[in-house]
Amino acid sequence: MTHARTSRLIDDLRDRIAHLEGNAGRRAGALPFGVGQIDQHLPGGGLAFGALHEVAGGGSGTVDGAAAALFTAGIAARSKGKVLWCLTRPDLFAPAVAQAGLHPDRVIYCEGDKDEDVLASMEEGLAFGGFGAVVGELVRLPMTASRRLHLAAEKTGSLGLVVRRWRRQTEASDYGNPTASTTRWRISVLPSEPLPVAGVGRARWLAELMKVKAGECAEFEIGACDAQGRVCLLPLSRDGPNTSSWRGSRAS
Repeated sequence: MTHARTSRLIDDLRDRIAHLEGNAGRRAGALPFGVGQIDQHLPGGGLAFGALHEVAGGGSGTVDGAAAALFTAGIAARSKGKVLWCLTRPDLFAPAVAQAGLHPDRVIYCEGDKDEDVLASMEEGLAFGGFGAVVGELVRLPMTASRRLHLAAEKTGSLGLVVRRWRRQTEASDYGNPTASTTRWRISVLPSEPLPVAGVGRARWLAELMKVKAGECAEFEIGACDAQGRVCLLPLSRDGPNTSSWRGSRAS
């Protein structure tokens, strides 16, 4: 048997094994933020496709998750295709999400009665593989459920995004429990960017990368998503997370 033929057989076996293991999604690449200082902390230079990612609010936004929802909407906006958004509470404020770059025409909402419905819908959407991103709002994310979502995303190369929302502050401690997510983020509201004239400047967030597989944790002070879903890096300040209530992505 010639060396060339042997090499072809080995490559063919590797492809078959990868397919059987459901690892085709790993070759799907990543969705960059377009900010070098953030992307360099993420293996592949961005949020990996074929994987699950978690986002939660911090500070006063821990429960309502407004900043987390807008951060997630910006990520979804930069993907290609329709976005499936699964939720149990129909309080997502579409105009605010549109300002973060995710136009209502791109979003398919799937409402359920409980977290189990959201998990089932997310898994179906990820397994379908035809969405730019699949988003789910969840109170709890058990390891087994997160593993199922990650595997579904991995097999199709889909982008899975979980927005963690709680009904009360005490439930937020669940965010420290292990899951199969590839990255975990916490988004806290900072005072808005100052303007040289009277008015309200661009919203600012503290984005904490609390977990990343094969990477290092970090935190960034960023400008909120613009109309294309992009964030920008701002100089670090001494301002702490805003303690005022801010529900910009939720219907009042």
